[in-house]
Amino acid sequence: MPRQIPYIIANEGCERFSFYGMRNILTPFLLSTLLLFIPIGDRATEAKHVFHTFVIGVYFFPLLGGWIADRFWGKYKTVFWFSLIYVAGHACLAIFEHNLQGFYLGLALIAFGSGGIKPLVVSFVGDQFDQTNKNRAKLVFDAFYWIINFGSFFASLLMPLFLRDYGPAVAFGIPGILMAIATLVFWLGRGKYVHVPPAAPNPDSFSSVARTALLARASSQSWHGLSRPGLMVAGFGALAGVVSLCMTPAWGFVIAACTALALVLAFGGIGVSMQLERARGKHTDEAVEGVRSVLRILIVFALTTPFWSLFDQKASTWIVQANTMDSPLLSIFGWNFTLLPAQMQAVNPILVMLLIPFNNVALFPLMRAVGITPTPLRRMGLGIALSASAWVVIGMIQLWMDGGDKVSILWQLLPYALLTLGEVLVSATGLEFAYSQAPASMKGIILSFWYLAVTVGNLWVLIVNAGVKNDVVGGWIASSGLSPIAFQMFLFAAFAAAVAALFALYALRYKMVDNYRKTA
Repeated sequence: MPRQIPYIIANEGCERFSFYGMRNILTPFLLSTLLLFIPIGDRATEAKHVFHTFVIGVYFFPLLGGWIADRFWGKYKTVFWFSLIYVAGHACLAIFEHNLQGFYLGLALIAFGSGGIKPLVVSFVGDQFDQTNKNRAKLVFDAFYWIINFGSFFASLLMPLFLRDYGPAVAFGIPGILMAIATLVFWLGRGKYVHVPPAAPNPDSFSSVARTALLARASSQSWHGLSRPGLMVAGFGALAGVVSLCMTPAWGFVIAACTALALVLAFGGIGVSMQLERARGKHTDEAVEGVRSVLRILIVFALTTPFWSLFDQKASTWIVQANTMDSPLLSIFGWNFTLLPAQMQAVNPILVMLLIPFNNVALFPLMRAVGITPTPLRRMGLGIALSASAWVVIGMIQLWMDGGDKVSILWQLLPYALLTLGEVLVSATGLEFAYSQAPASMKGIILSFWYLAVTVGNLWVLIVNAGVKNDVVGGWIASSGLSPIAFQMFLFAAFAAAVAALFALYALRYKMVDNYRKTA
């Protein structure tokens, strides 16, 4: 095992404690303190909007961090400097606990810093391996994901207590201290890491090949007489993106900008794939096939976006539901306590820490024994389907509550278990899949696109959240006999189930590749 791995793992454990420590108390803090000036009937909706806007920022800025690392600073320097911005953001949260603008500045700095380093630490782990020890990479990726949840568990359990008993300054200050420790630990290992240098300007880069493919004219007209159909498709995507930005006054900037980005990427990718063969001759066959590989990976990423819509709402929609549930008195080894709504999120990381070794030791060997190979895509497709089932259960609980019954918060344990199993199969597998499938010169950027899928997933939440506010949509929901929150729960469940079926179909056609380094 590479000797530098413990530094990266320790850094990730502290960083994840800091991130989840503030993230998991964000919605309760907004509801109880920062957004008290908003009418109580609108407060939960506004808290969800702020939370998911923050998450969108966290998973958008990997695009910037990946680009800087791949082209200029390299992964180590980018992670280090963005970590300092991250620490400054935590300081703002602790200082500006009652100042809306100051607190939002802190969220913006954390989104910028956390997002900037997010794809690079995972890729940096992969850089420490080559063909001689790549068989250990899966164990380290699992350990990496395990330590994420180790930090998340204690953060989820403790920070709600600190928020209740000591106030937001302490509750947001402790995660800041942990982030400072994470930065120090990462710096201490600087002399032991394998440093893959930034890629030199490459005439066969992804953007160069894509541009050539779009702009090249066919030797003879085809496809209903059009010489550049792919360029027209990409142009339509750009036009649709501009139209989306023009909708900013009605939709809000975040929804409009994220929708524009998604449209440009989607139609641009389709356009490039339609004309990719035209880049041969001007670029190497290896470069053209590399672009084709990236486009195929992006389809997989796009199909995971509904999962992120469901998963991230455990820290918003599920907390809103838990706030209206009964919390019974529990006793463990003579210690009596009642669970706070935000503490239910601790169920997720503790189950992850149990399920990862269980899958490797029991579930996956059993699947192989009965003739089923647990390929990454099969695991991810099953995970999306399980997340849909979790939301069916949480929706049934909401119907139970809407009927006037008092429901224990412990009923949320079942949907948490289903969602967590889905997370292990999608998220942990996705990190391994993204690194192994990405061409060598695109590992930072491709992992940024993996995180961009989370941005799009949270965009769906904002769109649905905004749609429910519409009078026409609200009237239609009322006529269905469901409460708005129950309607949203079943809508997201149906969305994920439909995409899980599409994912299974696409997985049958996907051809896996091996892009680990060949030499140390």
